[in-house]
Amino acid sequence: MKTLFVAPTGDIKSLTSISLALVEALRKAGLKVGFVRPIGEDNNRSEQLYRELFNDETPTPILEGDVNNAIRNGAYDDLLEAVVGRVTEAAKGFDIVVVEGLTYHSSRPYTHDLNADIARTLCAGVVFAGNSLANTPEEVAAHFDLNAYIYSESHIWLAGYIINHVKDPKAIEKTVTFCQTDFCRSLDTLGIIPENEALKSDIDAIHFIAQQLELAPLIEALKASQSNRMPPSAFRYKLIQSAQKADRRIVLPEGDEPRTLRAAAICAERGIARCVLLGDVATIESVAKAHNIHLPDRGIEMIDPKTLVEKYVPGFVERRKHKGADEAVAREALKDSVVVGTMMLAEGDVDGLVSGAVHTTADTIRPAFQLIGTDKNSKLVSSIFFMLMKDQVHVYGDCAVNPNPTPEQLADIAIQSAESAKIFGIEPRVAMLSYSTGTSGAGEEVEKVAKATEIAKEKAPDLLIDGPLQFDAASVLSVGQQKAPNSPVAGRATVFIFPDLNTGNITYKAVQRSANVVCIGPMLQGLAKPVNDLSRGALVDDIVYTIAITALQASPKA
Repeated sequence: MKTLFVAPTGDIKSLTSISLALVEALRKAGLKVGFVRPIGEDNNRSEQLYRELFNDETPTPILEGDVNNAIRNGAYDDLLEAVVGRVTEAAKGFDIVVVEGLTYHSSRPYTHDLNADIARTLCAGVVFAGNSLANTPEEVAAHFDLNAYIYSESHIWLAGYIINHVKDPKAIEKTVTFCQTDFCRSLDTLGIIPENEALKSDIDAIHFIAQQLELAPLIEALKASQSNRMPPSAFRYKLIQSAQKADRRIVLPEGDEPRTLRAAAICAERGIARCVLLGDVATIESVAKAHNIHLPDRGIEMIDPKTLVEKYVPGFVERRKHKGADEAVAREALKDSVVVGTMMLAEGDVDGLVSGAVHTTADTIRPAFQLIGTDKNSKLVSSIFFMLMKDQVHVYGDCAVNPNPTPEQLADIAIQSAESAKIFGIEPRVAMLSYSTGTSGAGEEVEKVAKATEIAKEKAPDLLIDGPLQFDAASVLSVGQQKAPNSPVAGRATVFIFPDLNTGNITYKAVQRSANVVCIGPMLQGLAKPVNDLSRGALVDDIVYTIAITALQASPKA
Protein backbone atom coordinates (compact mmCIF):
# COMPACT_ATOMS: atom_id res chain seq x y z
CA MET A 1 0.00 0.00 0.00
CA LYS A 2 1.15 3.53 -0.84
CA THR A 3 -0.32 6.69 0.60
CA LEU A 4 -0.62 10.30 -0.51
CA PHE A 5 -1.21 12.84 2.23
CA VAL A 6 -2.96 16.04 1.13
CA ALA A 7 -1.55 18.73 3.41
CA PRO A 8 -3.37 22.07 3.68
CA THR A 9 -1.32 25.25 3.62
CA GLY A 10 -2.43 28.80 4.31
CA ASP A 11 -6.07 29.88 4.32
CA ILE A 12 -7.64 26.98 2.46
CA LYS A 13 -11.35 26.18 2.41
CA SER A 14 -11.49 23.60 -0.37
CA LEU A 15 -9.24 20.80 0.87
CA THR A 16 -11.88 18.07 0.41
CA SER A 17 -12.47 19.14 -3.21
CA ILE A 18 -8.74 18.90 -3.93
CA SER A 19 -8.37 15.55 -2.11
CA LEU A 20 -11.29 13.91 -3.94
CA ALA A 21 -10.26 15.44 -7.26
CA LEU A 22 -6.88 13.76 -6.76
CA VAL A 23 -8.67 10.44 -6.17
CA GLU A 24 -10.76 10.91 -9.32
CA ALA A 25 -7.81 11.87 -11.52
CA LEU A 26 -5.69 8.95 -10.30
CA ARG A 27 -8.55 6.53 -10.87
CA LYS A 28 -9.04 7.84 -14.40
CA ALA A 29 -5.33 7.13 -14.94
CA GLY A 30 -6.03 3.48 -14.14
CA LEU A 31 -4.84 3.33 -10.53
CA LYS A 32 -6.78 1.64 -7.71
CA VAL A 33 -7.24 4.47 -5.22
CA GLY A 34 -9.11 4.71 -1.92
CA PHE A 35 -9.70 7.66 0.37
CA VAL A 36 -9.91 8.51 4.06
CA ARG A 37 -10.14 11.57 6.24
CA PRO A 38 -8.81 10.05 9.47
CA ILE A 39 -9.70 13.01 11.72
CA GLY A 40 -12.95 14.95 11.52
CA GLU A 41 -16.56 14.98 12.66
CA ASP A 42 -19.38 12.44 12.30
CA ASN A 43 -20.94 12.30 8.82
CA ASN A 44 -18.50 14.89 7.54
CA ARG A 45 -18.71 16.29 4.04
CA SER A 46 -15.69 14.30 2.88
CA GLU A 47 -17.43 11.00 3.64
CA GLN A 48 -20.65 12.11 1.94
CA LEU A 49 -18.95 13.35 -1.21
CA TYR A 50 -16.75 10.24 -1.48
CA ARG A 51 -19.85 8.04 -1.18
CA GLU A 52 -21.72 10.09 -3.79
CA LEU A 53 -18.83 10.22 -6.25
CA PHE A 54 -17.50 6.69 -6.02
CA ASN A 55 -20.33 4.66 -4.50
CA ASP A 56 -17.95 3.54 -1.78
CA GLU A 57 -17.57 3.89 1.96
CA THR A 58 -14.62 5.33 3.87
CA PRO A 59 -13.81 4.65 7.56
CA THR A 60 -15.42 6.90 10.12
CA PRO A 61 -12.95 9.51 11.37
CA ILE A 62 -11.47 9.97 14.80
CA LEU A 63 -13.46 12.79 16.37
CA GLU A 64 -11.62 16.00 17.17
CA GLY A 65 -12.68 15.75 20.82
CA ASP A 66 -10.95 12.38 21.03
CA VAL A 67 -7.84 13.92 19.44
CA ASN A 68 -7.79 16.67 22.06
CA ASN A 69 -8.19 14.12 24.85
CA ALA A 70 -5.40 11.92 23.47
CA ILE A 71 -3.00 14.87 23.32
CA ARG A 72 -3.94 16.08 26.81
CA ASN A 73 -3.65 12.61 28.34
CA GLY A 74 -0.29 11.69 26.86
CA ALA A 75 -1.80 9.16 24.43
CA TYR A 76 -0.35 10.70 21.27
CA ASP A 77 1.21 7.41 20.12
CA ASP A 78 -2.15 5.69 20.58
CA LEU A 79 -3.71 8.42 18.42
CA LEU A 80 -1.23 7.78 15.62
CA GLU A 81 -1.89 4.04 15.88
CA ALA A 82 -5.61 4.77 15.50
CA VAL A 83 -4.88 6.81 12.37
CA VAL A 84 -2.87 3.90 10.95
CA GLY A 85 -5.88 1.70 11.65
CA ARG A 86 -8.23 4.00 9.68
CA VAL A 87 -5.85 4.16 6.73
CA THR A 88 -5.28 0.41 6.77
CA GLU A 89 -9.05 -0.11 6.69
CA ALA A 90 -9.42 2.35 3.81
CA ALA A 91 -6.67 0.53 1.87
CA LYS A 92 -8.59 -2.74 1.56
CA GLY A 93 -8.97 -3.44 -2.13
CA PHE A 94 -6.77 -0.51 -3.17
CA ASP A 95 -3.11 0.01 -4.02
CA ILE A 96 -3.05 3.70 -3.07
CA VAL A 97 -4.89 5.69 -0.40
CA VAL A 98 -5.35 9.46 -0.52
CA VAL A 99 -5.38 10.77 3.06
CA GLU A 100 -6.93 14.17 3.73
CA GLY A 101 -5.08 16.23 6.32
CA LEU A 102 -6.51 18.45 9.03
CA THR A 103 -7.03 22.14 8.23
CA TYR A 104 -5.73 24.70 10.68
CA HIS A 105 -8.02 26.33 13.23
CA SER A 106 -7.17 28.37 16.30
CA SER A 107 -8.87 25.72 18.47
CA ARG A 108 -6.32 23.10 17.36
CA PRO A 109 -2.85 24.68 17.41
CA TYR A 110 -1.30 21.22 17.04
CA THR A 111 -2.51 20.89 13.44
CA HIS A 112 0.78 21.34 11.56
CA ASP A 113 2.75 19.00 13.82
CA LEU A 114 -0.02 16.38 13.79
CA ASN A 115 -0.28 16.47 9.99
CA ALA A 116 3.48 16.03 9.64
CA ASP A 117 3.50 13.17 12.16
CA ILE A 118 0.64 11.42 10.33
CA ALA A 119 2.45 11.75 7.00
CA ARG A 120 5.66 10.42 8.54
CA THR A 121 3.86 7.54 10.24
CA LEU A 122 2.24 6.54 6.95
CA CYS A 123 5.46 6.99 4.93
CA ALA A 124 3.24 9.08 2.68
CA GLY A 125 4.01 11.25 -0.28
CA VAL A 126 2.88 14.78 0.62
CA VAL A 127 0.81 16.88 -1.78
CA PHE A 128 0.58 20.49 -0.60
CA ALA A 129 -2.72 22.25 -1.28
CA GLY A 130 -2.91 26.04 -1.36
CA ASN A 131 -5.56 28.69 -2.05
CA SER A 132 -4.71 31.62 -4.29
CA LEU A 133 -8.09 33.27 -3.66
CA ALA A 134 -7.30 33.90 0.00
CA ASN A 135 -3.53 34.33 -0.38
CA THR A 136 -1.34 36.30 -2.77
CA PRO A 137 1.12 34.38 -4.99
CA GLU A 138 3.89 35.40 -2.62
CA GLU A 139 1.92 34.13 0.39
CA VAL A 140 1.06 30.84 -1.33
CA ALA A 141 4.74 30.26 -2.08
CA ALA A 142 5.74 31.24 1.46
CA HIS A 143 3.23 28.77 2.94
CA PHE A 144 4.50 26.00 0.66
CA ASP A 145 8.10 26.81 1.50
CA LEU A 146 7.50 26.76 5.26
CA ASN A 147 5.57 23.49 5.12
CA ALA A 148 8.17 21.90 2.84
CA TYR A 149 10.77 22.72 5.48
CA ILE A 150 8.60 21.23 8.27
CA TYR A 151 7.92 18.02 6.37
CA SER A 152 11.46 17.62 5.03
CA GLU A 153 12.65 17.47 8.64
CA SER A 154 10.75 14.18 8.89
CA HIS A 155 12.38 12.73 5.74
CA ILE A 156 9.04 12.64 3.93
CA TRP A 157 8.65 12.39 0.16
CA LEU A 158 7.34 15.75 -1.07
CA ALA A 159 5.24 14.72 -4.06
CA GLY A 160 4.20 18.15 -5.34
CA TYR A 161 1.70 20.96 -4.92
CA ILE A 162 -1.73 22.07 -6.11
CA ILE A 163 -2.94 25.69 -6.07
CA ASN A 164 -6.70 26.22 -6.24
CA HIS A 165 -8.76 29.35 -7.00
CA VAL A 166 -6.20 31.17 -9.16
CA LYS A 167 -8.37 34.16 -10.09
CA ASP A 168 -5.99 36.14 -12.29
CA PRO A 169 -4.65 34.03 -15.19
CA LYS A 170 -1.68 36.39 -15.44
CA ALA A 171 -0.80 35.50 -11.88
CA ILE A 172 -0.37 31.82 -12.67
CA GLU A 173 3.11 32.20 -14.11
CA LYS A 174 4.00 34.55 -11.28
CA THR A 175 2.73 32.05 -8.68
CA VAL A 176 4.71 29.20 -10.19
CA THR A 177 7.82 31.37 -10.26
CA PHE A 178 7.46 32.17 -6.59
CA CYS A 179 6.98 28.47 -5.83
CA GLN A 180 10.35 27.59 -7.31
CA THR A 181 12.35 29.04 -4.45
CA ASP A 182 14.16 27.50 -1.50
CA PHE A 183 12.51 24.24 -0.34
CA CYS A 184 9.84 24.37 -3.07
CA ARG A 185 12.37 24.29 -5.88
CA SER A 186 12.28 20.52 -6.21
CA LEU A 187 8.49 20.17 -5.94
CA ASP A 188 6.46 19.17 -8.98
CA THR A 189 3.52 21.36 -9.99
CA LEU A 190 0.55 18.97 -10.01
CA GLY A 191 -2.14 21.54 -10.68
CA ILE A 192 -2.75 25.27 -11.05
CA ILE A 193 -6.53 25.50 -10.83
CA PRO A 194 -8.15 28.67 -12.21
CA GLU A 195 -11.10 30.22 -10.40
CA ASN A 196 -14.38 29.15 -11.98
CA GLU A 197 -17.45 30.98 -10.72
CA ALA A 198 -19.72 28.91 -12.98
CA LEU A 199 -19.35 25.85 -10.74
CA LYS A 200 -22.65 25.12 -8.98
CA SER A 201 -21.75 22.39 -6.50
CA ASP A 202 -18.94 20.60 -4.70
CA ILE A 203 -19.28 17.72 -7.15
CA ASP A 204 -18.82 20.12 -10.07
CA ALA A 205 -15.76 21.58 -8.37
CA ILE A 206 -14.20 18.16 -7.84
CA HIS A 207 -14.70 17.20 -11.49
CA PHE A 208 -13.27 20.57 -12.63
CA ILE A 209 -10.17 20.32 -10.42
CA ALA A 210 -9.56 16.73 -11.53
CA GLN A 211 -9.55 17.84 -15.17
CA GLN A 212 -6.88 20.47 -14.44
CA LEU A 213 -4.43 18.17 -12.65
CA GLU A 214 -1.17 17.17 -14.34
CA LEU A 215 -0.18 13.98 -12.56
CA ALA A 216 2.28 12.27 -14.91
CA PRO A 217 5.34 12.70 -12.62
CA LEU A 218 3.31 11.68 -9.57
CA ILE A 219 1.96 8.55 -11.26
CA GLU A 220 5.44 7.61 -12.41
CA ALA A 221 6.73 7.97 -8.86
CA LEU A 222 3.82 5.93 -7.46
CA LYS A 223 4.46 3.10 -9.90
CA ALA A 224 8.16 2.98 -9.04
CA SER A 225 9.21 0.53 -6.34
CA GLN A 226 10.12 2.10 -3.03
CA SER A 227 12.05 0.71 -0.08
CA ASN A 228 9.73 0.12 2.85
CA ARG A 229 10.09 1.97 6.13
CA MET A 230 8.44 0.89 9.35
CA PRO A 231 7.63 3.92 11.53
CA PRO A 232 6.96 3.23 15.23
CA SER A 233 3.20 3.79 15.21
CA ALA A 234 2.76 1.54 12.17
CA PHE A 235 4.97 -1.09 13.83
CA ARG A 236 2.93 -1.03 17.03
CA TYR A 237 -0.37 -1.16 15.15
CA LYS A 238 0.68 -4.10 12.97
CA LEU A 239 2.19 -5.89 15.95
CA ILE A 240 -1.03 -5.67 17.96
CA GLN A 241 -3.18 -6.65 14.97
CA SER A 242 -0.98 -9.68 14.25
CA ALA A 243 -0.99 -10.75 17.90
CA GLN A 244 -4.78 -10.51 18.03
CA LYS A 245 -5.05 -12.80 15.02
CA ALA A 246 -2.50 -15.23 16.49
CA ASP A 247 -4.62 -15.69 19.68
CA ARG A 248 -1.80 -17.26 21.74
CA ARG A 249 -1.62 -18.39 25.36
CA ILE A 250 1.32 -16.71 27.12
CA VAL A 251 2.53 -17.59 30.61
CA LEU A 252 3.68 -14.82 32.96
CA PRO A 253 5.60 -16.36 35.91
CA GLU A 254 5.58 -13.06 37.82
CA GLY A 255 1.79 -13.11 38.14
CA ASP A 256 1.53 -10.99 41.29
CA GLU A 257 3.83 -8.20 40.05
CA PRO A 258 1.67 -5.04 39.58
CA ARG A 259 3.00 -3.95 36.15
CA THR A 260 2.69 -7.49 34.85
CA LEU A 261 -0.86 -7.72 36.21
CA ARG A 262 -1.88 -4.46 34.52
CA ALA A 263 -0.27 -5.55 31.24
CA ALA A 264 -2.12 -8.86 31.37
CA ALA A 265 -5.40 -7.02 31.90
CA ILE A 266 -4.72 -4.80 28.89
CA CYS A 267 -3.83 -7.81 26.76
CA ALA A 268 -7.08 -9.52 27.76
CA GLU A 269 -9.21 -6.45 27.09
CA ARG A 270 -7.62 -5.86 23.67
CA GLY A 271 -7.44 -9.52 22.71
CA ILE A 272 -3.65 -9.41 22.33
CA ALA A 273 -3.05 -12.72 24.10
CA ARG A 274 -4.55 -15.09 26.66
CA CYS A 275 -2.31 -14.59 29.68
CA VAL A 276 -1.65 -17.19 32.36
CA LEU A 277 -0.60 -15.57 35.66
CA LEU A 278 1.46 -17.82 37.93
CA GLY A 279 1.22 -17.07 41.63
CA ASP A 280 -0.90 -17.51 44.70
CA VAL A 281 -4.40 -16.66 43.48
CA ALA A 282 -5.40 -14.77 46.63
CA THR A 283 -2.21 -12.71 46.44
CA ILE A 284 -2.80 -11.89 42.77
CA GLU A 285 -6.35 -10.73 43.50
CA SER A 286 -5.15 -8.69 46.49
CA VAL A 287 -2.44 -6.95 44.45
CA ALA A 288 -4.94 -6.21 41.67
CA LYS A 289 -7.36 -4.67 44.16
CA ALA A 290 -4.62 -2.61 45.83
CA HIS A 291 -3.53 -1.16 42.48
CA ASN A 292 -7.07 -0.67 41.13
CA ILE A 293 -6.52 -3.20 38.34
CA HIS A 294 -9.65 -4.76 36.89
CA LEU A 295 -9.06 -8.38 35.90
CA PRO A 296 -11.44 -9.31 33.05
CA ASP A 297 -13.50 -12.47 33.34
CA ARG A 298 -12.10 -13.73 30.04
CA GLY A 299 -8.57 -13.74 28.68
CA ILE A 300 -6.75 -14.22 32.00
CA GLU A 301 -6.06 -17.40 34.00
CA MET A 302 -4.57 -17.48 37.49
CA ILE A 303 -2.74 -20.65 38.51
CA ASP A 304 -0.79 -21.38 41.66
CA PRO A 305 2.49 -22.89 40.40
CA LYS A 306 2.61 -25.19 43.47
CA THR A 307 -0.33 -27.10 42.01
CA LEU A 308 1.65 -27.88 38.84
CA VAL A 309 4.85 -29.25 40.36
CA GLU A 310 3.99 -32.94 40.27
CA LYS A 311 2.64 -32.65 36.72
CA TYR A 312 5.99 -31.45 35.43
CA VAL A 313 8.42 -33.50 37.52
CA PRO A 314 8.66 -36.36 34.94
CA GLY A 315 9.26 -33.98 32.05
CA PHE A 316 11.90 -32.05 33.97
CA VAL A 317 13.75 -35.27 34.87
CA GLU A 318 13.63 -36.45 31.25
CA ARG A 319 15.08 -33.18 29.98
CA ARG A 320 17.81 -32.96 32.64
CA LYS A 321 18.69 -36.61 33.23
CA HIS A 322 21.94 -36.17 31.28
CA LYS A 323 22.92 -33.77 34.08
CA GLY A 324 21.97 -36.26 36.79
CA ALA A 325 18.57 -34.77 37.64
CA ASP A 326 16.18 -36.92 39.66
CA GLU A 327 12.73 -36.28 41.12
CA ALA A 328 14.14 -34.52 44.16
CA VAL A 329 16.16 -32.16 41.98
CA ALA A 330 13.10 -31.55 39.80
CA ARG A 331 10.86 -30.71 42.75
CA GLU A 332 13.43 -28.28 44.14
CA ALA A 333 13.85 -26.58 40.75
CA LEU A 334 10.08 -26.36 40.24
CA LYS A 335 9.73 -24.21 43.34
CA ASP A 336 10.74 -21.39 40.96
CA SER A 337 7.74 -20.06 39.01
CA VAL A 338 9.95 -19.31 35.99
CA VAL A 339 10.96 -22.98 35.84
CA VAL A 340 7.29 -23.99 36.11
CA GLY A 341 6.39 -21.59 33.30
CA THR A 342 9.24 -22.89 31.16
CA MET A 343 8.04 -26.46 31.66
CA MET A 344 4.52 -25.40 30.67
CA LEU A 345 6.01 -24.08 27.46
CA ALA A 346 8.24 -27.10 26.91
CA GLU A 347 5.26 -29.44 27.30
CA GLY A 348 3.09 -27.39 24.91
CA ASP A 349 0.59 -26.18 27.52
CA VAL A 350 1.31 -22.53 26.63
CA ASP A 351 2.66 -20.87 23.49
CA GLY A 352 5.22 -18.51 24.98
CA LEU A 353 6.74 -17.08 28.18
CA VAL A 354 7.49 -13.52 29.29
CA SER A 355 9.40 -12.78 32.50
CA GLY A 356 11.99 -10.39 33.90
CA ALA A 357 10.05 -7.59 35.62
CA VAL A 358 11.42 -9.02 38.89
CA HIS A 359 13.78 -11.81 37.83
CA THR A 360 17.20 -11.23 36.29
CA THR A 361 17.93 -12.00 32.65
CA ALA A 362 19.85 -15.10 33.73
CA ASP A 363 16.91 -16.29 35.83
CA THR A 364 14.65 -16.02 32.77
CA ILE A 365 16.96 -17.37 30.10
CA ARG A 366 18.77 -20.21 31.93
CA PRO A 367 15.70 -22.47 32.27
CA ALA A 368 14.93 -21.93 28.58
CA PHE A 369 18.44 -23.06 27.63
CA GLN A 370 18.15 -26.09 29.89
CA LEU A 371 14.61 -27.24 29.18
CA ILE A 372 13.77 -25.99 25.67
CA GLY A 373 17.04 -25.53 23.80
CA THR A 374 17.63 -24.15 20.32
CA ASP A 375 15.47 -24.73 17.28
CA LYS A 376 16.63 -27.16 14.61
CA ASN A 377 18.02 -24.37 12.38
CA SER A 378 20.02 -22.56 15.06
CA LYS A 379 23.36 -23.21 16.69
CA LEU A 380 23.04 -20.44 19.25
CA VAL A 381 20.54 -18.21 20.99
CA SER A 382 20.86 -14.47 20.51
CA SER A 383 18.76 -11.39 21.13
CA ILE A 384 17.48 -8.28 19.44
CA PHE A 385 15.93 -5.03 20.59
CA PHE A 386 13.36 -3.09 18.57
CA MET A 387 14.42 0.55 18.76
CA LEU A 388 11.44 2.78 17.98
CA MET A 389 13.25 5.74 16.45
CA LYS A 390 11.34 8.81 15.30
CA ASP A 391 10.96 7.80 11.64
CA GLN A 392 11.84 4.11 11.57
CA VAL A 393 12.02 1.03 13.75
CA HIS A 394 15.57 -0.31 13.91
CA VAL A 395 16.71 -3.73 15.07
CA TYR A 396 19.79 -3.97 17.31
CA GLY A 397 21.52 -7.31 17.94
CA ASP A 398 23.02 -8.93 19.97
CA CYS A 399 22.78 -6.72 23.04
CA ALA A 400 21.89 -9.21 25.77
CA VAL A 401 23.22 -12.76 25.36
CA ASN A 402 26.58 -13.47 23.64
CA PRO A 403 29.56 -11.66 25.23
CA ASN A 404 32.17 -12.10 22.50
CA PRO A 405 30.83 -13.98 19.47
CA THR A 406 33.17 -15.62 16.96
CA PRO A 407 32.89 -14.61 13.28
CA GLU A 408 30.71 -17.68 12.67
CA GLN A 409 28.45 -16.80 15.59
CA LEU A 410 28.29 -13.15 14.52
CA ALA A 411 27.19 -14.26 11.06
CA ASP A 412 24.46 -16.44 12.60
CA ILE A 413 23.31 -13.53 14.76
CA ALA A 414 23.04 -11.35 11.65
CA ILE A 415 20.97 -13.93 9.77
CA GLN A 416 18.73 -14.61 12.78
CA SER A 417 18.17 -10.88 13.28
CA ALA A 418 17.31 -10.36 9.61
CA GLU A 419 14.77 -13.19 9.74
CA SER A 420 13.23 -11.71 12.90
CA ALA A 421 13.00 -8.31 11.23
CA LYS A 422 11.06 -9.88 8.34
CA ILE A 423 8.58 -11.51 10.73
CA PHE A 424 7.73 -8.08 12.10
CA GLY A 425 7.42 -6.36 8.72
CA ILE A 426 10.81 -4.62 8.72
CA GLU A 427 12.76 -4.86 5.47
CA PRO A 428 16.18 -6.16 6.57
CA ARG A 429 19.23 -4.23 5.43
CA VAL A 430 21.96 -5.51 7.72
CA ALA A 431 24.95 -3.44 8.84
CA MET A 432 27.83 -5.31 10.47
CA LEU A 433 29.19 -2.63 12.77
CA SER A 434 32.79 -1.82 13.58
CA TYR A 435 35.01 1.14 14.40
CA SER A 436 36.11 1.10 10.76
CA THR A 437 34.26 1.28 7.43
CA GLY A 438 35.41 -1.00 4.64
CA THR A 439 39.17 -1.19 4.47
CA SER A 440 39.80 2.19 6.11
CA GLY A 441 41.07 0.56 9.30
CA ALA A 442 42.78 -2.59 10.45
CA GLY A 443 42.92 -4.74 13.53
CA GLU A 444 41.65 -7.99 14.95
CA GLU A 445 38.15 -6.68 15.74
CA VAL A 446 37.71 -5.22 12.25
CA GLU A 447 38.88 -8.46 10.66
CA LYS A 448 36.38 -10.41 12.79
CA VAL A 449 33.51 -8.29 11.45
CA ALA A 450 34.77 -8.56 7.87
CA LYS A 451 35.00 -12.34 8.14
CA ALA A 452 31.55 -12.56 9.74
CA THR A 453 30.12 -10.51 6.86
CA GLU A 454 31.59 -12.88 4.29
CA ILE A 455 30.26 -15.93 6.15
CA ALA A 456 26.78 -14.39 6.33
CA LYS A 457 26.84 -13.61 2.61
CA GLU A 458 27.72 -17.24 1.85
CA LYS A 459 24.99 -18.59 4.12
CA ALA A 460 22.31 -16.09 3.00
CA PRO A 461 23.26 -14.87 -0.51
CA ASP A 462 19.97 -12.99 -0.99
CA LEU A 463 20.37 -10.96 2.20
CA LEU A 464 21.25 -7.27 1.90
CA ILE A 465 24.25 -7.11 4.23
CA ASP A 466 27.49 -5.16 4.36
CA GLY A 467 30.37 -4.58 6.73
CA PRO A 468 32.49 -3.50 8.39
CA LEU A 469 30.52 -0.24 8.69
CA GLN A 470 30.78 2.49 11.27
CA PHE A 471 27.48 3.41 12.86
CA ASP A 472 27.21 6.76 11.09
CA ALA A 473 28.04 5.19 7.74
CA ALA A 474 25.32 2.61 8.33
CA SER A 475 22.60 5.00 9.51
CA VAL A 476 23.16 8.40 7.83
CA LEU A 477 22.64 8.47 4.07
CA SER A 478 25.06 11.31 3.32
CA VAL A 479 27.83 9.69 5.39
CA GLY A 480 27.14 6.28 3.89
CA GLN A 481 27.36 7.66 0.35
CA GLN A 482 30.70 9.26 1.19
CA LYS A 483 32.32 6.38 3.08
CA ALA A 484 30.80 3.40 1.26
CA PRO A 485 29.34 4.67 -2.04
CA ASN A 486 28.83 1.19 -3.53
CA SER A 487 27.22 -0.36 -0.46
CA PRO A 488 23.63 -1.64 -0.73
CA VAL A 489 23.21 -0.99 3.00
CA ALA A 490 25.23 2.10 3.96
CA GLY A 491 23.03 4.98 5.08
CA ARG A 492 19.87 2.83 4.89
CA ALA A 493 20.47 0.06 7.43
CA THR A 494 17.52 -1.26 9.43
CA VAL A 495 19.31 -4.09 11.26
CA PHE A 496 22.46 -3.19 13.21
CA ILE A 497 24.72 -6.03 14.36
CA PHE A 498 27.22 -5.14 17.08
CA PRO A 499 30.58 -6.94 17.28
CA ASP A 500 30.22 -7.86 20.95
CA LEU A 501 27.89 -7.63 23.93
CA ASN A 502 29.83 -4.79 25.53
CA THR A 503 29.35 -2.53 22.50
CA GLY A 504 25.77 -3.54 21.85
CA ASN A 505 24.50 -3.20 25.40
CA ILE A 506 26.13 0.19 25.94
CA THR A 507 24.84 1.51 22.59
CA TYR A 508 21.21 0.45 22.98
CA LYS A 509 21.02 1.92 26.48
CA ALA A 510 22.72 5.14 25.35
CA VAL A 511 20.29 5.57 22.45
CA GLN A 512 17.29 4.62 24.59
CA ARG A 513 18.06 7.07 27.37
CA SER A 514 19.72 9.94 25.48
CA ALA A 515 17.22 10.07 22.62
CA ASN A 516 14.22 9.08 24.77
CA VAL A 517 13.53 6.16 22.45
CA VAL A 518 11.03 3.41 23.23
CA CYS A 519 12.94 0.13 23.28
CA ILE A 520 11.19 -3.25 23.12
CA GLY A 521 13.21 -6.29 24.10
CA PRO A 522 15.33 -8.19 24.41
CA MET A 523 13.55 -10.63 22.13
CA LEU A 524 15.32 -13.97 22.15
CA GLN A 525 15.86 -15.72 18.83
CA GLY A 526 17.09 -19.22 18.14
CA LEU A 527 15.12 -20.97 20.90
CA ALA A 528 12.82 -23.83 19.95
CA LYS A 529 9.92 -21.97 21.57
CA PRO A 530 9.49 -18.25 22.37
CA VAL A 531 10.80 -16.98 25.70
CA ASN A 532 11.35 -13.26 26.21
CA ASP A 533 13.01 -11.26 28.93
CA LEU A 534 11.97 -7.89 30.35
CA SER A 535 14.01 -5.10 31.81
CA ARG A 536 13.39 -4.83 35.54
CA GLY A 537 12.57 -1.19 34.84
CA ALA A 538 10.00 -2.12 32.20
CA LEU A 539 6.88 0.01 31.88
CA VAL A 540 3.44 -1.50 31.47
CA ASP A 541 3.46 -0.70 27.74
CA ASP A 542 6.84 -2.43 27.40
CA ILE A 543 5.35 -5.59 28.89
CA VAL A 544 2.25 -5.39 26.66
CA TYR A 545 4.34 -5.12 23.51
CA THR A 546 6.69 -7.89 24.65
CA ILE A 547 3.69 -10.16 25.19
CA ALA A 548 2.48 -9.25 21.68
CA ILE A 549 5.92 -10.00 20.21
CA THR A 550 5.97 -13.36 21.98
CA ALA A 551 2.50 -14.20 20.66
CA LEU A 552 3.60 -13.37 17.13
CA GLN A 553 6.78 -15.44 17.50
CA ALA A 554 4.60 -18.36 18.54
CA SER A 555 2.30 -18.09 15.51
CA PRO A 556 2.75 -20.62 12.68
CA LYS A 557 3.72 -17.87 10.23
CA ALA A 558 6.65 -16.91 12.45
